[in-house]
Amino acid sequence: MITLKIESLKTINFTARKFIENIGSRKIFAFNGKMGAGKTTFIKAICEELGVKETVNSPTFSIVNEYEAADGRIIYHCDCYRINKIQEALDMGAEEYLCSGYLCFIEWSENIAPILPESLVKVAIEELENGERIVNISPAT
Repeated sequence: MITLKIESLKTINFTARKFIENIGSRKIFAFNGKMGAGKTTFIKAICEELGVKETVNSPTFSIVNEYEAADGRIIYHCDCYRINKIQEALDMGAEEYLCSGYLCFIEWSENIAPILPESLVKVAIEELENGERIVNISPAT
């Protein structure tokens, strides 16, 4: 497990760079944490550090946003909060995103757990009382 700290919004991009340094060839990341823990904000910082020029927003209503990194890599940002049944995820093409070979950042991944690959990297974000966040990255074994 890798543990990173986000001390404040001023340091989030530094932590995002450290995250990127540790992802290696891994592609699929499940961001977990309570509502308001900072999942979307951290993904936005990661995308900025990867050179995404578009505005990175929460895909709560669109379910999936697609971005392009500076090096041409495609990034899928999924928010599965509103998915209630696996069939809904399948109908929206979740398997195609997961099998695409592109980076895939998933919020509320527990809602689609049965279709997630074994290679999934779990990213747990926990807010501390002082406002700092702890990011625990658990690569698949």
